[in-house]
Parts: sequence; structure tokens; C-alpha cells
Amino acid sequence: MKIWKSIVGKLWITIILLVAIVLLIVGFFLIGYIDLTNLNNAPDVLKLFIITGVTGFSLTTFFAFFLSFRITQPLLKMKRAAALISRGDYSTRLEVRSSDEIGELSNTFNHMAEQLDGMIQDLNHEKEQLSNVLRSMTDAVITCDADGNVSLSNPRGKLLLQEWGDLMQNGEQDGGRNKKLPTPLLELLQQVVRNSEDCATKVHVHQGVWSVLMTPLYSENTVRGAVAVLRDVSEEHRLEKMRKDFVANVSHELRTPLAMLQGYSEALLDDIADSPEQRRELAQVILDESLRMGRLVNNLLDLAKMEAGTFAMTMAPLDIKPLINRVIRKFAAMSKEQDVALHAELDSADIHLSAADEDRLEQVLTNLVDNALRHTESNKSIIIRAKLSRLNQADAVCVEVVDQGEGIPDEDLPYIFERFYKADKARTRIHTVGTGLGLAIVKNIVDAHKGVIKAESEKGKGTTFSFTLPLN
Repeated sequence: MKIWKSIVGKLWITIILLVAIVLLIVGFFLIGYIDLTNLNNAPDVLKLFIITGVTGFSLTTFFAFFLSFRITQPLLKMKRAAALISRGDYSTRLEVRSSDEIGELSNTFNHMAEQLDGMIQDLNHEKEQLSNVLRSMTDAVITCDADGNVSLSNPRGKLLLQEWGDLMQNGEQDGGRNKKLPTPLLELLQQVVRNSEDCATKVHVHQGVWSVLMTPLYSENTVRGAVAVLRDVSEEHRLEKMRKDFVANVSHELRTPLAMLQGYSEALLDDIADSPEQRRELAQVILDESLRMGRLVNNLLDLAKMEAGTFAMTMAPLDIKPLINRVIRKFAAMSKEQDVALHAELDSADIHLSAADEDRLEQVLTNLVDNALRHTESNKSIIIRAKLSRLNQADAVCVEVVDQGEGIPDEDLPYIFERFYKADKARTRIHTVGTGLGLAIVKNIVDAHKGVIKAESEKGKGTTFSFTLPLN
């Protein structure tokens, strides 16, 4: 049917052309046979010539307008539609008015625009999906070229580049937006470009540990850049270090008493002691070391129960002042023997906790005071303060244990509540070395009471341990 319509359309266009040509030929034929010597018939011939010329011109003009309407105008519309599509208006469509080649071309153009519109929508959907994935990632993703110029990064990557701004080579920054990779990543990029293969490593930046996986990006078998994925593994690194330190410290803490138990037991078996007093002294050492091992094991079990949430707590109303006075009386003899002044500074107002475990809080104060005594020299003082305070916009009590010891180095403060961590063994009194578990137990007990504990220290001036507990 389309072929037939196309043939009919071409046929009548051909007939119009033939008529115009025939009229023009007839006109020229008549002009060619005019008898120029006979001027009597000149007006009629001229009239015929004019009629023929006007008719031919009219038909030609009509055909020109017809061609303009049927061919030129659709092509102009198609050109404008193509310009709109090139500017991003993919919804542009052409009106199909005929079934000839122009109509088929219009249909093909509309189909192409429809396909292009669908393809662009799919690309935008995939781009938006990829953007949402990158934006929701907790890992930092950074894309750069082979020279280290950052071309793309997700929000976490942008924040990371800002935090590492002081590590830029030559301080290359532009209005707060870094253009170059930081030095640790730039060195890794050079390795990736040089070897053309993935590279995974860990970098230590600003007291943090980052796991970095950098993959090369290729263009015609040439590395044109790389994409780096960075994950903060500081906590995992810290836990791994704690695990290794825990195994090493437990082995160390158990090896010493076990060695002493073995040595003194062999001495007793070999009858090295000549008198009952020497045998009693050896037996006392064995007893002391076995008790020390027992305390170590009990502390480890208590810590395990606290961290597992199975540690039994007996909650009841508690007045904090009698508890502090009882702890001071407990250490009165020891502080006098070491020539260290131990006293309390209590708030005049009554301080009552609605629910607390008295035995566990006494253990907290005992560990803190014992720790202060072991790190305070003679002729110095230790003060226990208790005062009303605020914790998370609620009424609370703040208890402080202030000593005048040598203090704790700043680099050790973040780790003092870890198991077996000892900031400076040289500051500890000889023959009163602890197990390194006291502060870890203190922190777990305070956490169980929904409280907060912290330590402040100045080298050479002393240390202040303070824990804050909610009253209700």
C-alpha cells in the first residue's frame, strides 16, 4: 500500500512537470515559426507567447512552492528537531504528514529520538544509582588520573581529603578543595601506574590506620589513572594490638609467679632450707605468689563477665559520703606508712544515688586510691573529692581522686583503661607492682552504672581520675 501511494504521488508530480514542459515547448515552437515580416499577426502571436510564458511560470512557481512545502519544510523541521535533541531535549518528535520518503524519514527520526531518549534515561538511572551507592558508602572512594589529580570522590572521600589537607605536596589546594592526592596515596599511585596492577596496603595517618585498595583504570591498554577505596581500620588495628598485648601480658604476668613457685618448691624438695624459719619463708613466698595468681585470674574472670554483660550487680540506694570515708579509713595505715596525706573534700549537700552497687563502687575507689598511692612519693597528698554535677543534662555526682605523682604522658592517656596497660613502670613503687587490670575493671564498673570516667594528667604535677554517675 505504501509503495502504491508513493508511485501515485510521484506520477501526478511527473504529469505536472510534463504539462509545463509541453507548454514551454509549444511556446518556443510558435515563436520559432512567427513570420517577422508579417506584423499583422504580431499582436496575436505576442498574446499567445505571453499566455504561454505566464502559464509556464505559474506552473513552475506552483511546483516550486509545492516542493518547498512537501520537501524543504519537513527537512527544515527535521533540522530544528535535531538541534533541539543536540541541546538535550530528547522529547522532541516530528509530525508525520505523508507516507512517502519524507514521511518514512520522519518516522525513522522519531524512532531514533525515542530510542535515544530511553538510552539517556537508562544512563541517568544507572548514574544516579551509582551516585547513591557511592554516597551511602562508609568507605572513602577517590578517583584520580595518572598524575594524581583528583577527578571524583564520594562525600566520605571529600571529607578525608580535607582532613589530610596538611599532607598535600607543596600545599596544592584550591579554595579548600584538594586537587592532588595526599602524599601517602600519591606514593601508592606511582606504584600502581608503574606496575599496572592492584595494590593493597595500610597507611598510618594522624594516629589512625587506613586500609587502602588502589586499582588502575585503563584506556587503550594504558593506565590513565586509578580508583582508591579507603577504610578506617583504626579500631580493628587497636583490637588486634590489644589481643596480642593481652596474650603477651598474661604470659608475662603468669610466667613470673610460676617461675617463683617452681623455684621455691624445688628448694623445699631439695632441703635447701636449713631451718624452720627459712622453710617458712619459702612457703610464704609460694603462698604470696599463688595468691597473686589467684587475684589475676579472678580479675580476668570479672573482666570477661563485665564485657559479656553477665556480671552480677546488686543495685540499691547509696549515700556516697560514708562510702568515701570508709575507703579513706581502709588506706589510712598504708598512707601513713608511705608518708602520704590522704583526706577527703566533700560537698556540704547530701549526695544520694537512687540505684548503685556499693561493693563495686567501693572497688572502684579502692583501685583508684591504691593506684594513686603506688604513684605518689612521700610528703605528697592524695585528695578524694565528691560534688554534685551534671551528666547528659541530668543530675549527677562527680568523684575525683587527685594525686601529686609524676603524672601520665599525653601519649599514654588514651590507653590507660586497657587491660595490662602500664604507662610507665618506672614510676611505680618497687614491690607494689599491680597486674595492670585495675583501671580496666574500674571503667567497666562505671560503665555498668551508666557513668563516665576520664583521666587528666600533667607531667610532673600529678593525675586526676574522675568518674561521674547519674543520681537517678
